[in-house]
Amino acid sequence: MSKVQPFEFLKETKKQIDAHIFDFLPSAHEHPEVHQFYQMMLDYPLRAGKGLRPAICLLICEAFGGNPQKAMNTAAALELLQNWALIHDDIEDGSDLRRGEPCLHQKHGIPIAINVGDGLHCKMWEMLNRNADLLGYELAFEIVSEFAQLSNSIVEGQHIELSWVENNRWDIAEADYWLMCIRKTASYTCITPCRVGALIAGASKNQMDLFFEMGKNLGVAFQIQDDVLNLIGEEKLYGKEIGGDISEGKRTLILIHLLNTCSQTEANRVTEIMGQRREDKHQDEIQEVLALMERYKSVQYAQRRAKTLAQQAYTQFNQTFSYLPETQAKHIFLQLVHFLIDREY
Repeated sequence: MSKVQPFEFLKETKKQIDAHIFDFLPSAHEHPEVHQFYQMMLDYPLRAGKGLRPAICLLICEAFGGNPQKAMNTAAALELLQNWALIHDDIEDGSDLRRGEPCLHQKHGIPIAINVGDGLHCKMWEMLNRNADLLGYELAFEIVSEFAQLSNSIVEGQHIELSWVENNRWDIAEADYWLMCIRKTASYTCITPCRVGALIAGASKNQMDLFFEMGKNLGVAFQIQDDVLNLIGEEKLYGKEIGGDISEGKRTLILIHLLNTCSQTEANRVTEIMGQRREDKHQDEIQEVLALMERYKSVQYAQRRAKTLAQQAYTQFNQTFSYLPETQAKHIFLQLVHFLIDREY
């Protein structure tokens, strides 16, 4: 069995998924405004991303003995979901950069960006409809049901996070953070990609349900690493503005640790800065919060938690699915677990 590195697999899979999506999405129309709309729908999919979620779907499908080609529509739908969700997320967060370029709403305004996100959302369901001919109506409907549950989970998690900022809440415990991450990030980063990949391969409901604990831990580890990179990553690699989470007032594990560790006077200062509107924050105030995070080793705390969760996910997968043959797909997935928290983008 030849060894393929996770980065190489992600790169190759991204090419395949991109080709599948670009062949599917309309790119031209006789009406100039509709033509422009179609071109804008290609914007985020054309940007350099990891293609993580479709890759996990294809790997699990193959690891469970399925044909990954039969999972291509579903994997592509996961990538479309990622892109429409990011367009909306960037608007809600007031972000400037996405994958190294200005966010869609920064280029074209909020109303148009929302509509383009809605367009990709519609195309996600259309892509899933293709499964009826490929997999049969019953299996196609089960996959649609998985996506419906996933969509509900994502918006619930997003609402939790947005509400913390809107209501100026600072009494966030780690348990609150876990809940938000599980619903928003873990559900679509790992749990559902694993579930639908296994489903297409013929896994039972009981087997699919076993992905929850492993997927929860891996998904939260992924989110923590994303929070870490937002503070100490290299902007060119990370693709988003460094310190953006502080600008946006996001409640991350790093911030929760800081507020639970620093003095009350310092905590008051941090919440004063974090509670300001994005446009009112100055760079020296962002640096002030970063300095406190460094003093109290909050980033290192988060990194340790991410590594622990990733190791738990690795062990859980090995133990729970020990009966799976030692295939290349299984090997790459297990490598991917550690890659997700060692990544720089």
